[in-house]
Amino acid sequence: MSTPTTAGVAAPPCPGPDRNLRQPRFTLPRGAVDTHAHVFGPQARYPFSPERSYTPEDCTVDQYRTLLDTLGIDRCVLVQGGAHGTDNRATLDAIEALGVRARGVAVIRPGLSPAALQALHDGGMRGCRISTVVRGGANFEHLEALAEATHALGWHLVLHLRHSAELTALAPRLRALPNPFVLDHLGHVLGSEGTQSEGFAAVMDLLATDRCWVKLASLYRSSSLPYPHPDMLPMVHAVARARPDRLLWGTNWPHPIHAGPMPNDADTVDLIPLWVPDPEVQQQMLVRNPARLYGFDD
Repeated sequence: MSTPTTAGVAAPPCPGPDRNLRQPRFTLPRGAVDTHAHVFGPQARYPFSPERSYTPEDCTVDQYRTLLDTLGIDRCVLVQGGAHGTDNRATLDAIEALGVRARGVAVIRPGLSPAALQALHDGGMRGCRISTVVRGGANFEHLEALAEATHALGWHLVLHLRHSAELTALAPRLRALPNPFVLDHLGHVLGSEGTQSEGFAAVMDLLATDRCWVKLASLYRSSSLPYPHPDMLPMVHAVARARPDRLLWGTNWPHPIHAGPMPNDADTVDLIPLWVPDPEVQQQMLVRNPARLYGFDD
């Protein structure tokens, strides 16, 4: 496969997911929500953005539905993938195809009309993602403008950080926002940084605002150790002890732009009792918290 370029910048191909689907050992509770997954393509119908950072395989809503059913996941949140930029049609159509079990997170830039934002909301979007990791969407220059534009809809902001130092620098601005916000991938604090780092201190301080949520997804990217990534456990356990009411979980299917060994999604589910041994906290993280944030029980 050739490497496309966008304005002279490479958008290299990235591998698809492990398609060896199997059932996990851990049984998810009824109503469990995967709060972080993407759909890509098919490219013939949903072209990729010329500004993208990577070129994924087609990973369609039908493939994702099969994954949900195999893993035993009842509900989901589809996060607009960076390869599609601000063209949210693939995600919106996937939400429509999945029906009431699905919600979404859009990628937008400031300047959308109230009618356009309402149309996204009516299509199931409940937040917007801001990223310094991938091109083609919003970045933190747009933080306050997007917060203002979406606050009346009750949307939250999903923060996709390149490294934890960005979170430390961003924290004062986040404290000043009225919107809820979600730290993707535990704020991308590395396992090698640990609980005594400035980045993890920023995570814990932001949790005290009562507007911060922490998403446990894609932690294999932050770990220096192979599965089950034990260097991440002290931070996961600290967050779960401090704010079990602010925990979220996601598969990160189909694991785009991951350079290491591709995780099997059954193994990802089987990390849950290691991360969160308490069944009550599991129920909060997997069912009650995402139902409240994404309005599944409305």
